[in-house]
Amino acid sequence: MLTASELSDRLAQNAEAVCRHYLSAGRRAGKYWIVGDVANNKGRSLYVHLTGPRAGRWADAATAQFGDLLDLVRESCGLIDFRDVAGEARHFLSLPQPDPQCSREGDGRADAPIARPPSERAQRLFRMTRPLAGTLGDAYLRQRGILRAATHAALGFHPSCYYRDLATGGTSTFPALIAAVTDADGCVTGVHRTYLGHSGEGGVGKAPVEAPRRALGGLLGNAVRFRFPAGAPIPVTAAGEGLETMLSLSHVMPAMPMVAALTANHLAAFRLPEGCRRLYIAADADTAGRHGIEGLSRRAQRRGVLPLVIAPELGDFNEDLRRLGPDRLTRNLRDQLAPEDAKAFLPP
Repeated sequence: MLTASELSDRLAQNAEAVCRHYLSAGRRAGKYWIVGDVANNKGRSLYVHLTGPRAGRWADAATAQFGDLLDLVRESCGLIDFRDVAGEARHFLSLPQPDPQCSREGDGRADAPIARPPSERAQRLFRMTRPLAGTLGDAYLRQRGILRAATHAALGFHPSCYYRDLATGGTSTFPALIAAVTDADGCVTGVHRTYLGHSGEGGVGKAPVEAPRRALGGLLGNAVRFRFPAGAPIPVTAAGEGLETMLSLSHVMPAMPMVAALTANHLAAFRLPEGCRRLYIAADADTAGRHGIEGLSRRAQRRGVLPLVIAPELGDFNEDLRRLGPDRLTRNLRDQLAPEDAKAFLPP
């Protein structure tokens, strides 16, 4: 039976055929296959190397996801267990491979897309989670100063979540904090995974892997949402990149609706809620997410929404919460919020 590394190599030898089968909404552009994302949506964000020493390697500029063709099969098909991923890859490799030249010079019709909506794949994983309270995921966030995370329905815990090392092809499982990414109607469109492991002195930290944070599914325009009442106007909300950043803000402003968009690109593309009048955008001290803040600010202004950037004293709001404490964080926010929002959302 082929190992994971051998399966990956076999798929890479047929990289264009893999792309035409699983990413049929894309097209070949020189040495690359270009498509919108792993869910086979149209666009130009994801590119796959088709030739050379990096054949089969892919990356998505919008989500920062990357990997080999085994990862692409897993994400495209919404598979969780490696046995299922390997089975799908073996099944594909047993199929007759189309002649790439004939495909390019023929009538131009692509293979029919595989109907595997990203929402279904994400929902499957999130349904497998357990409530966060009392789990390793809860302990991890408590160590970060976030004490009420278990009250958020968007967070769950998976005790043994599949992980594949993109460099070696090795597979393993780790406990994982799972956050549901939802659209404006509350439907799960994606998930964000933080893989966890025990650290020194009995503490909990991120798993000892190269990429302890990974996203799956449809993130663009959507976000992890906290305190969003379903079907109601949201006149005031806060948005930012990081999960822990927004959970830290929610710790001291538990009644304010908030979202974590997970990356700068997704922050810029976040779809504002209906009825929004003021939008607080959480900034970090560095400049990495500046284009996300600027992009979301421009979109808010076009909709007549007032964007207000709030900044931490240290590197990010979680660092403020841990090192300066909730009272100091509250005072800093009081100076930055509109007076009516400070009165409504901050403690006296």
